[in-house]
Amino acid sequence: MSLLLLVTLLCVVPVALSSDVVDLTPDNFDQIVDGTKHVLVEYYAPWCGHCKKLSPTYEIVATSFRKIDSVIVAKVDAEAHTELRDRFGVTGFPTLKFFNKGSTEAEDYSGGRSEDEFIDFLNEKSGSEAKAVKPPSFVVALTANTFEKEVFESGRHALVEFYAPWCGHCMNLMPVYENLAEIFGPESNVLIAKVDATVETNKPLATTYDVSGFPTIKYFAPGSQTPEDYSEGRDLSSFVQFINEKAGTYRKEDGTLASIAGRVAELDVLVSGVTDFTNSHLNQAEAIVEKLEGEDAEHGALYIKAIKKIIPKGSGYIESEIKRLEGLLRNKNVPLVKRKLFEKRKNILKALNGEAIDNQEADETDDEPEVDANEEL
Repeated sequence: MSLLLLVTLLCVVPVALSSDVVDLTPDNFDQIVDGTKHVLVEYYAPWCGHCKKLSPTYEIVATSFRKIDSVIVAKVDAEAHTELRDRFGVTGFPTLKFFNKGSTEAEDYSGGRSEDEFIDFLNEKSGSEAKAVKPPSFVVALTANTFEKEVFESGRHALVEFYAPWCGHCMNLMPVYENLAEIFGPESNVLIAKVDATVETNKPLATTYDVSGFPTIKYFAPGSQTPEDYSEGRDLSSFVQFINEKAGTYRKEDGTLASIAGRVAELDVLVSGVTDFTNSHLNQAEAIVEKLEGEDAEHGALYIKAIKKIIPKGSGYIESEIKRLEGLLRNKNVPLVKRKLFEKRKNILKALNGEAIDNQEADETDDEPEVDANEEL
């Protein structure tokens, strides 16, 4: 599969991964903030830097109260829902309002904005004893001791952020970078990592790679010790496209695979228009697969396996198997590696069913993403 085709066919529609923060809109606000529970609400704007800094902390607070039935942690996009902004007199971002159980009148939240301060406030109001529950990080934290093994010896495409804990731009990047790492978690040939460049033992790494500001992001090709500066946008779309181009992966921004994943062009040509698969089709497919290499050979084997099932069971097998796989993919407990396999199998079955690659995935935005300036050391 050519690199150009890969880039052209990838979907760039941003979709957030799972969150415990409840999104409030004019349609559901009064049903959720109805006095039956304690509700903490953040009014934010997508462009607001302070809101971006607060986001990871707010997510931790929401996750910490996920199992406390009497508490809801929520947010309102005040740019999109101006009627909710005006209704509660919101004039700046982020603005936090608290609705006590038994009331639909808002109180201004004026407490601290650390996770512990939020949690203490909600515990006091609700009488609960929630503890901070930090979600697992998909970003690999590297040190001077682990850098060589993880980056040089692993054979992976490595994107490495050099950061400082006090750096505002690094804080803004954190949720996007975490999202990126989660998206590429199932890809064994990709590493999304970070280095705390302020740690004394890590400072030689920062010197070696000419880190003069934070965050500095470097891309290391497999086996290479000479990195490439990452100079693309720092939005999720730009990161996903960059990694897909470099690693030959097919990830979309919602974490799923593009419809091209698993597809083999030569086999798609062979099966195009076929409605009744026979042993002749199987033999031709096997001849093609014998000449394939690497990942294409693995995908070719999935075509062969599917055709062998279709011949005795008929074309009805394709639809029923697609539905079965879609059911499995809706199960959040399916391991990431299995999920990747199921998505590829579904794509291949769609090819065998005569479905072309989704043209929607050829749409790309022409907007140039805004890049924040680095904070100097």
